Amino acid sequence: MTFTVSEPLEKVRAFLTEQALDGVLLRTRRNFSWVTGGRDNHIELATELGVADLLIFRDIQYCVTTKMESLRLYEEELEGLGYEFVTPEWYEGTEGAILQLCKGKRVGSDVPFAHFPHVEQELAPLRYSLSTGEIDRYRWLSQKAARAVEATCRDIEPGWTEHQIAASLAARVLQDGIQPTVLLVATDDRIFKYRHPIPTDKRLQSYAMLVLCAEKWGLISNVTRFVHFGTLPQELEENKWKLAQIDAAMNAATRPGVPIKDVFQTGLDTYAKVGHGDDWRYLHQGGPTGYKAREFFATPEVSGNVELNQAFAWNPAIRGIKSEDTLLVGERENEFLTHTGDWVYMEVEENGVTYLRPDILIR
Repeated sequence: MTFTVSEPLEKVRAFLTEQALDGVLLRTRRNFSWVTGGRDNHIELATELGVADLLIFRDIQYCVTTKMESLRLYEEELEGLGYEFVTPEWYEGTEGAILQLCKGKRVGSDVPFAHFPHVEQELAPLRYSLSTGEIDRYRWLSQKAARAVEATCRDIEPGWTEHQIAASLAARVLQDGIQPTVLLVATDDRIFKYRHPIPTDKRLQSYAMLVLCAEKWGLISNVTRFVHFGTLPQELEENKWKLAQIDAAMNAATRPGVPIKDVFQTGLDTYAKVGHGDDWRYLHQGGPTGYKAREFFATPEVSGNVELNQAFAWNPAIRGIKSEDTLLVGERENEFLTHTGDWVYMEVEENGVTYLRPDILIR
């Protein structure tokens, strides 16, 4: 894997000039990973904050953490990256040390902190266009995530509970140091009733949906697959083809310079074209991804254009079926990072181009 930290630091320091800031405080796990080339500062998974903060000025950069955490962070995460460590005792906390380092300076923060300007909205776009090293890591992660989901679909059997299915999938990614930040499983009627179904004790009869958002190096890959035991009901047979048209239209429209709201509108137009004009209202349709499962959700009024080397995860859905893959916007064509080539696919034509979109696996 390629781990380069100079480019994000250069972006941050240019940002300081543009925003008339002396420095910026980075407290979120995603920004820590982004600016350090994929390193990690988390202990607890249930919070977006890590146990080490980065304080970046124009001519110096600090890691502020407690003595309790400092040795591991230095030796396993930040050694050689040029950070000076400031390490109060664990019982003192880090806020006082940060305020002292920032005394008399105008410093922004990626989360609300003291009197600092909150600059995450302005900072986030710096993460959108991925570097070569980030793309290499993202490809590896996306293949691991997709193959784990697909392998689980091949292994599960009727009678398994949704919790058992989730555990099987989680074990596959955890062994590669990948964290399942979102893991949804639904079976049978729950797929038709709920758009965001967390796993339950319900047992699989004939139809299962597996959804995974998988995180490593701060990057998050998003993928959904379906498996059905026995002949597919007519409604699903029809709906999967309708959905594939919506999916292909949205992903084909995701090209550099295109307003994101226009891609969203393309999806809405295709929903109407296939006879499901209101279904988009029941689930967000996705949007840019990368260091968050979704940097933001696309809406009819959202601002911003698609960027080269930006990642997207669209997730259109109609009754009983959903589509979700991680897409990288390329100069000549887009790349489905979660396409393994080892699944069942539907061929869908959009603007003269044939797309392979994931089918429902029949077992």
